[in-house]
Amino acid sequence: MSLAVIERGGGTVGSGTLPLTVTPRQIDAYCFTLPAATRTVQWEGVVVFKVGGKMFCLIAPPGHSVGRISFKCAPEHYDALSRAEGFRPAPYLARAKWVALDDPKTLTAAETKAYLRRAHAVIAAALPKRKQAELGLGGSSTVM
Repeated sequence: MSLAVIERGGGTVGSGTLPLTVTPRQIDAYCFTLPAATRTVQWEGVVVFKVGGKMFCLIAPPGHSVGRISFKCAPEHYDALSRAEGFRPAPYLARAKWVALDDPKTLTAAETKAYLRRAHAVIAAALPKRKQAELGLGGSSTVM
């Protein structure tokens, strides 16, 4: 059996320890690894991740009104997730089924990455097929 290793602040911890959280900087680095993801800075220093020109994740400076981390939800999960502990409907984006997380430490690293992969996949799946093909997003690998 191999141990899962999660990096945090330059160190590593085996899977037998308490779940670790990720920092906004680590979230930024992770989002950039997702297929065809692009990164811009908009709206008073908010880091915006997009796929095919459509947003899937926002990382805001501390105290910003949009919440520290905001991301697109699958529509079928929005109602429950927007009321879950630590989450709230994302300001300005709630009607598009986005949630905000004021404290990234609410989630484990694995949970955070799963939500971000899903946000990316939901947006990628909604792109026109031609755009998906242009970005190399065809096939089931991007949709979970």
